[in-house]
Amino acid sequence: MSVALVYGERLAEYRFAHGHPMRPERFSLAVELMRGWGLLARRGDPDVTADGIECARVLEPYSASDADLLLFHDGAYIAHVKAASEDPAVASMRFGLGADTPAFAGMHEAAALAVGGTILALDAVLDESVTRAFAPAGGLHHGQRDRASGFCVYNDCAVAIERATRLRPGLRVAYVDIDAHHGDGVEAAFYERDDVFTASIHESGRFLFPGTGAATDTGAGKGVGFALNVPLSPGAGDDDLARALTDRVVPALRDFAPDVIVAQLGGDSHEGDPLTHLAVTIPGFIEAVRTVVACAEELCDGRIVAVGGGGYQPYSVVPQMWASALCVLMGARIPDELPREWLERASAT
Repeated sequence: MSVALVYGERLAEYRFAHGHPMRPERFSLAVELMRGWGLLARRGDPDVTADGIECARVLEPYSASDADLLLFHDGAYIAHVKAASEDPAVASMRFGLGADTPAFAGMHEAAALAVGGTILALDAVLDESVTRAFAPAGGLHHGQRDRASGFCVYNDCAVAIERATRLRPGLRVAYVDIDAHHGDGVEAAFYERDDVFTASIHESGRFLFPGTGAATDTGAGKGVGFALNVPLSPGAGDDDLARALTDRVVPALRDFAPDVIVAQLGGDSHEGDPLTHLAVTIPGFIEAVRTVVACAEELCDGRIVAVGGGGYQPYSVVPQMWASALCVLMGARIPDELPREWLERASAT
């Protein structure tokens, strides 16, 4: 089984103003920990881990083209993002830029690179270059067709899935989202479709942004029954997440019979996250990832693309969650200790 990590240092340019909670260190430190654990292939070094598992290949992301972005996003919105990238002062709340999602110089380029990374990950799996892929800078699931939302400029998952289904008629994609926030942008993109199934387990919108994702929201038109929402109460923890997956999501995935699973692995369900109110632990998160990966093994020959998402403990918890997720994708043992060099780097950031 081959696994790819889609990552390049330029992805860290997706960076809002100082003090903004959405920090690129959540994934850049995760990649450093993956390296510290010996999970990533290096030129000239043995391509196996200490326990004999094939290392993950590192694929350099490319920027999504305007043609790619237009598969989901409105042209006027893309034009505005480009203008605000040149001069953040022109950013307009009409397009969702400001407040929680402020414009920054180079924003279009940084966001397009994140989208390209997820496109590359999904293409690699569907082309059978690899069985599994992880694009930790992706998972920007709140991006809407015509506006930014919730720290998300472009919606990489919606673009990548739309592109894949257009290029491969008849493809059935299941999107599973365990971020603490409802995956509203991806759900909206496919709400009336029966070839894309979306499932989101999240803190109830009664208590948390974006205020959507009720259990009664199940799709519309041809898409009725192809959207699943499992809202959790504040304080829900490992057992609640596990039950939501095993009792609700897994049976629905079996009924849908996907060709590939796209899994959004937001790390903000953790009990210490400053922006949410759930109580999931790192071991509980890992077990959730194992459940989703097992579904891919059972239903679609292991084909799964994982993306990152939220997570607002970027120097500690989230990197451990996502490095552990790569271990699960690879079938490797999760090391018991954090490398000293990584701890020093994380504490100095």
